[in-house]
Amino acid sequence: EVQLVESGGGLVQAGGSLRLSCAASGFTFSDYAIGWFRQAPGKEREGVSYIGHVDGERYVSSSVMGRFTISSDAAKNMVYLQMNSLKPEDTAVYYCVAGKRPFELWVLQRPDYWGQGTQVTVSS
Repeated sequence: EVQLVESGGGLVQAGGSLRLSCAASGFTFSDYAIGWFRQAPGKEREGVSYIGHVDGERYVSSSVMGRFTISSDAAKNMVYLQMNSLKPEDTAVYYCVAGKRPFELWVLQRPDYWGQGTQVTVSS
């Protein structure tokens, strides 16, 4: 059974930091690009960042560049999103996603797998 399990969300003040974790299981980690989408109430879903484990490619959305960093630990099948200098507009449900084809995952926003999401709330 494929699972993507997020953790690390919560409530933080503006300027603070959080680290989200995604534990992946049930598929070959090294064959997939894994990343994070987010969705805030009343807003469109947004791709935040992903890492491609086939070629090591990384992508970060311009809205979080310089503040968020994605990393992974292939030995543990874990992906992390370090979020610094958080802003109220970062408030959203953050979803861990995985896709075998980075174009479909990122450009078409059609992952093969989704996590259940974790809430991040940034207070002003």
